[in-house]
Amino acid sequence: MKKGSSEKVRHVVAWINKAEWDQVLEYLYSKDSTLQRQALQRISAWKGRYVNSTPVAVDCTADLIRCQALDRSGQLEGDDLVLLYGAALVRFINVITERQQGRIARPLKHLAGNLNIPEWVVELRHDFTHRKRPTLKWCRKGCKVVLKWLHQEYWSRQFGGASNVNWEFQSDGEEDEELDLKRQEDKLIASQKEMEAYKTARDLLITFEKEQYQALDKSQQQKCPGPFSDMSWLLGEVKQFSMESSDLLIDVMLEDGFLVPTVPQLESLRCESSDSDTEPRLPQTFLRFWLPLLKMLNSSSFIHLFLEKLFVELKVLVKEKNHHRAYYISAWISEVILCNCNKFDQPNESKGQRKARMKDKIFVNRIELRWQQLLSACLEAPCISTPHLLQLILNDMEHPLPPETQQRLLQLCSIYTQPTNLDVKPSSENKHPVYTLESLHEKLKHLQHQSHASHSTADSERSDSSQEYKCMDAVAEKLRGSPWQVCTDKVVWKNYPLGKVPGQSNDPSCLMAENYSTLTVFDQPVELDSNKTHDVPGVSAPVRTSDGLIWNHSDINKLKSGLQLF
Repeated sequence: MKKGSSEKVRHVVAWINKAEWDQVLEYLYSKDSTLQRQALQRISAWKGRYVNSTPVAVDCTADLIRCQALDRSGQLEGDDLVLLYGAALVRFINVITERQQGRIARPLKHLAGNLNIPEWVVELRHDFTHRKRPTLKWCRKGCKVVLKWLHQEYWSRQFGGASNVNWEFQSDGEEDEELDLKRQEDKLIASQKEMEAYKTARDLLITFEKEQYQALDKSQQQKCPGPFSDMSWLLGEVKQFSMESSDLLIDVMLEDGFLVPTVPQLESLRCESSDSDTEPRLPQTFLRFWLPLLKMLNSSSFIHLFLEKLFVELKVLVKEKNHHRAYYISAWISEVILCNCNKFDQPNESKGQRKARMKDKIFVNRIELRWQQLLSACLEAPCISTPHLLQLILNDMEHPLPPETQQRLLQLCSIYTQPTNLDVKPSSENKHPVYTLESLHEKLKHLQHQSHASHSTADSERSDSSQEYKCMDAVAEKLRGSPWQVCTDKVVWKNYPLGKVPGQSNDPSCLMAENYSTLTVFDQPVELDSNKTHDVPGVSAPVRTSDGLIWNHSDINKLKSGLQLF
């Protein structure tokens, strides 16, 4: 039960009387370091009497005054003073805002704002704990502001009869309970209002769809594709709702069944779409279905918010792998950007043709879009349609990027968004074929293998050619003076049957020589590789004598047993 206002709340304090309190307060905020040290000694005595119940405001004031006294004495250097000031300021923010926290953690900025603590002091505390330490100048300034705040909010109110905050013994009493109840009621009311607004937005969009379907059925029965029904009253309601809560309206519009159609809706509208297309476009019938609503909502602020919501939703869908929603979200982005692009205007078209083309646009006049934000949002939501959307943004920017930068950005985007499970072959129309990272690694390995193979082939060819030249020279030396000669011409021997040479006549005796000499096997320049002979099982190196053919019958049998056919 809440105590009456006439009943006085009594507490046991550590100071003797009001005179001691006033003296300590005067000494604390004095410029004299000696008086400040005396005040700190009295507060130390108070803390001994209070044990663990010392008022947090008194404790924080003593810590900050001690920092100022050490700063004026010159006993500490700059870094030591910064650490001392930082510890005192961090402790002040933590203990002052601690009792304002409820069951759900809230930002310190909001809690400090409720206590009229400057926001930059909270930022100073954040810098001490998470970032680079502030300078000594900012530490001194923060200490001065906090001491002034403590003097106004605590010290000067204790005996003035106007104290609204019980610093010494503030606890979870009846006042805190009332504040918590009030916060809960406010949250509940805000939640109810949001639910009512959400229900209203859905009802308006569902009513719009029903009217459009009825008008579509009538036009199909009359076999004329006339315009849909006049719904000025309903569009006015939607316009009024968008002025109050356009953010919520767009969220509802992006739900399944509205701007993202379901399969039955597409069938009822007789629309066909390819969810895997890299250049998404809305079916014309589906676009015309929603054009009356979008044209009524058309404004610069709505288009900016609409594009922002589309890219945020696309970023979420990339993680959820919902290709159907991602396709139509990308298609709406593409449609909005194309409406803003005037590069597709045809100079030779008539007014009637231009009017018919402009009829299916959400808006006609160009809007100054936030191109840098759109570019960042597009790159943060990579999907299969990102290269197409990125190309549209780069083509329509007010201050376009350099062509080389655009080309590299598109290539990187294409590599990043290409499906990894598909073996995509670059088409002849694409000047810059796209590869995945795996294919680039394979290509690099293939090039290295080809390089090693070419080097080894060249070395072997050089060795073979040098060996061949040595053999030819040796044979030519042996055949010197005889009618036989070594042929050095490059002859395509596959064109000649076995037993014939180029230029040979049909006379069987044309190759017979009148004078000839014998050439033994030993005299032929044949080099045996010892490694190869040892590799063949059952074959030993032949023994040669000084002249003649030295293969005997046993050697021939060994050779036959060691041959391997491939």
